[in-house]
Amino acid sequence: MPRFRIDLGYQGTHFHGWAKQPGLRTVQGTLEDGLARITGEEVRTVVAGRTDAGVHARRQVVHIDLSESAIEKLVARSRRSSETALLSRLRGVLTIGDNHDLVIHSVAEAPDDFDARFSALWRSYRYRLADHRSFIDPLLTAVTPRHKGELDAEAMAEAASEAQGLHDFLPFCKPREGATTIRTLHEFTVARDRDAVITLDLRADAFCHHMVRALVGGLIRVGSGAWPVTRPAELLAEAEAGAGAQVPMAVSPPQGLVLLEIGYPAPEFYAARAVQTMARRDQE
Repeated sequence: MPRFRIDLGYQGTHFHGWAKQPGLRTVQGTLEDGLARITGEEVRTVVAGRTDAGVHARRQVVHIDLSESAIEKLVARSRRSSETALLSRLRGVLTIGDNHDLVIHSVAEAPDDFDARFSALWRSYRYRLADHRSFIDPLLTAVTPRHKGELDAEAMAEAASEAQGLHDFLPFCKPREGATTIRTLHEFTVARDRDAVITLDLRADAFCHHMVRALVGGLIRVGSGAWPVTRPAELLAEAEAGAGAQVPMAVSPPQGLVLLEIGYPAPEFYAARAVQTMARRDQE
């Protein structure tokens, strides 16, 4: 069964997250319904990273496997390649109706050992947050939550820099049974843009459930003066020492969060990366 990589983006406002849920509109459900309509078969998608309800994505990645009969139905009597036919017909079926908040960027045939989830090297996110100093752009209010009062962005940036690296992020995760909360946070920066909106950029090998929004929530506590600058790093150190416990998470609103990009190795390293990722992460 040939494998295809699909790059897509979506505005998460009217989706109940990525994962399929009975009776709810989700990104996975919408995408798989579209694939079923154009192939005549049920098609399973594997995604690089599942997003929560209300979270957006500029560049999300999935892979699918299609049977020969599905490809024949796609191509029909045209002379188009399977990639071109899949891209064109999927775009067409997803623009039917009133909701046009799911966009297909590209489709490419991929090696059998490409795995959208396990072959990934890193994921990057951006969070936008307005405070009393920010210019409120009416075109971006739906994707920019507001904080009452003014935040100390410099203190937030200092706390973010101290949270970078390999850590047990249990204090900032909603743990799942049997899953590790150890992650490598390669980048965590905070700055104000030209409209004085606070932008927080994060890049990690992977993120635990709610990890990005909980980290942002912790930095909001720092910026508001409720926590000292050192508190996020202290919580991580306590967790790594085995003395930490989960603290009540101040999870930031989902509408400010955007999945920006997924990074992958060169194709010859897809399989090795997948094996490495599937192995349980042990802190070095």
